Amino acid sequence: MLHLHRAARADVLAQALGDLLSVPPEDPFTPDLVAVPTRGMERWLAQTMSGALGATPGRGDGVCANVLFPTPHRLLSDAVATASGIDPETDPWLPERLTWTLLEVVDAHLDDPWLAPLAAYLGATEATARGPAAPLRRDRRLSIVRHLAGLFDRYALHRPEMLAAWAAGRDVDTAGVGLPPATAWQAQLWRKAAARIPVPGPAERRERACAAIVEQPERLALPGRLALFGLTRLPQGHLRVIVALAAAREVHLLLLHPSPALWEAVAAHRERHPAALRRARDRTGELARNALLASWGRDAREMQLVLAAAADPAPGRDREHPLPDAPPRTLLERLQADVRADRPAPGIPLLGEADGRAELGPGDRSVVVHSCHGRARQVEVLRDAILHALAADPTLEPRDVIVMCPDVEAFAPLIQAVFGTSEPLDGVPDSAAGVPGAAGAAGVPGAAGAAAGASGTDLRVRLADRSLTQTNPLLGVVSTLMELVDRRVTASEVLDLADRAPIRRRFGFDDEDLTQLQDWITASGIRWGLDAEHRAPYKLQ
Repeated sequence: MLHLHRAARADVLAQALGDLLSVPPEDPFTPDLVAVPTRGMERWLAQTMSGALGATPGRGDGVCANVLFPTPHRLLSDAVATASGIDPETDPWLPERLTWTLLEVVDAHLDDPWLAPLAAYLGATEATARGPAAPLRRDRRLSIVRHLAGLFDRYALHRPEMLAAWAAGRDVDTAGVGLPPATAWQAQLWRKAAARIPVPGPAERRERACAAIVEQPERLALPGRLALFGLTRLPQGHLRVIVALAAAREVHLLLLHPSPALWEAVAAHRERHPAALRRARDRTGELARNALLASWGRDAREMQLVLAAAADPAPGRDREHPLPDAPPRTLLERLQADVRADRPAPGIPLLGEADGRAELGPGDRSVVVHSCHGRARQVEVLRDAILHALAADPTLEPRDVIVMCPDVEAFAPLIQAVFGTSEPLDGVPDSAAGVPGAAGAAGVPGAAGAAAGASGTDLRVRLADRSLTQTNPLLGVVSTLMELVDRRVTASEVLDLADRAPIRRRFGFDDEDLTQLQDWITASGIRWGLDAEHRAPYKLQ
């Protein structure tokens, strides 16, 4: 059975999960499975559950034990692999293995007319085989094929109907419309690669696996109760597996949705227009009246449409968990209440009209805007603001603080310099979207976070959403070398590379050696900037 839980705030949704897990399974040794999209959310959810599960009434002295937190992709992919009998470790359709099959197909058919767009991009045609950029075009062949392998893998997850049409020889998109000539070669390339692989593709395999899960649910070593928490989007392929699992198990989807009013409006619109529409023809985006909800609520709205089209839960299994009914007292609470009720904010009144805007209290600091000159100053002000907040509110704990920023890589060195102590959050994937923090900050897509912890005036931070080239020094050096291979290198770039920890360790460089290198470069007359005549750095020999 499929159960749907909705709430506008992550803490309310976590309370619903706590109520669900408080009823133990029949076998006390059977672990509970709660799929979460990010490792940051896993940490927060485990801490929250430890204050609810097994706790003394009125106290938070419980423990979160025997609860596993896989990612939704890992949970559902393992279910498909078990039901289909194909080991994920040896699957030839994995992008890292599919790359080599695609490379063989590209090399064999690069001169064929149907692959002309890709051949031109790779510099294999007569018009692109000359000029200074020709070697670079040919050298990027592997990276382009690797990108195509990832693209086909995402097609199998998000657009399985399109791949089924390609397998049948029809070059169409998901809606059945013919592919334009500029992209039709992808269908032919996919068919050529599929002919070289002896096992079915992921989309076809998933359909067979879902049928096997429904017919023989005991084939999966999964408990009778599963939960998926805090999802902001759900691919079509994953949804089909969830529906198959719900045929014989209790599956709970706990979704963050900002507005119950918008949910009802979209549900009513779907009853009047039940046909599934493409995004370009979807009119539910016009239903939201609140400007913030219309721009930030698209993922939640589209998630509702996908669920309604493929897995409408039975009556009584779609449950909303409302917030406590209390009048808003601060500016932040008014903004949140307007979003939940899908109320447009009152505008500036015209002459002679009554002013419907709420008055801002003199001590209301629920929303504060800091005007800072530069990123370094922003981080300094951030540190002071966090210290003031911790000092002003004794109930505020360091684990309750999360900082969202659009580009964590740009701010990471400044955070390390200003806060002093920082460490990467191991296991966090490239997208840590939806990590819950302060009220109203949960479920923000595409954001990066730094969770802060404090002891007195010492703040420790954990940086999430950092790339592997930043958290792994060796990969960072390899990435830098790949960037420097085919272009002119400045003296400062050479010194920066020599100062990297893996390079220093490999060649035994110390501070005196680096100073000697700098003196040699200065004495040699190599310029540090750009050649004024050629506008390019000198290349070191």
